[in-house]
Amino acid sequence: MPEEALENKMVIKDLSMYYTDFKAIEDVTFDVPARRITALIGPSGCGKSTLVRCLNRMNDLIEGVRVEGEVVLDSENVYQQGFDTIGLRRRVGMVFQRPNPFPKSIYENVAYGPKLVGIKDKEELDFIVEDSLKKAALWHEVKTILRESGQNLSGGQQQRLCIARVIAVQPEVILFDEPCSAIDPVATQLIEDLMAELKENFTMVIVTHNMQQAARVSDFTAFMLVQEQGQPGRLIEYGDTNTMFTNPSDERTERYITGRFG
Repeated sequence: MPEEALENKMVIKDLSMYYTDFKAIEDVTFDVPARRITALIGPSGCGKSTLVRCLNRMNDLIEGVRVEGEVVLDSENVYQQGFDTIGLRRRVGMVFQRPNPFPKSIYENVAYGPKLVGIKDKEELDFIVEDSLKKAALWHEVKTILRESGQNLSGGQQQRLCIARVIAVQPEVILFDEPCSAIDPVATQLIEDLMAELKENFTMVIVTHNMQQAARVSDFTAFMLVQEQGQPGRLIEYGDTNTMFTNPSDERTERYITGRFG
């Protein structure tokens, strides 16, 4: 059987980002294939989280941020003048490092986004909440306590609740910024299994410091590095995860993956 041709959901072209006068990342270019998981790896401070926040323009909320280059989503540059950033963040959702459920019930956490976009019918909201919690592998654990606070759940459950909250607004891309760094190994395994299932319907980008996690969950990997202190983060290598972890083309990639620095 011939290998399935990959369609790109996003394309990052010559992307640089500045915090006022400091250039945080420089000339980053790579593709994000649709319905695949792309991992961003590299030492602390190399710009991974900065880069992933460029993909849905979360960095716009920080004063002094300036971006050069393009982030193309389905053939449209999201940085073009007049682009709908609110609509962008619905299409490109984000799960953060630490679980951050709203101080509301489990039900209201998931229903929040759909209500915000105007869905008021209770039956429709009920369906969205149940479907999203099922897709986040949480429904059977919480279906009898939907009116209890989402903040009463365990750390791993809270993170899956946050994933359900993102899923509820039907994004096309989900960004994960170190989603397992604040939860235990058992919960981490659940999140990784969940990501493998979500790949059927969503394009995903994950920032991770865990090399084993990148190797387990991702289809493609981008390795970033700061060459010297004070310089911007740059993309060193990008490619198929299996190839990169077994036969990287750059010596610096091999040294990082094998734990010799970083």
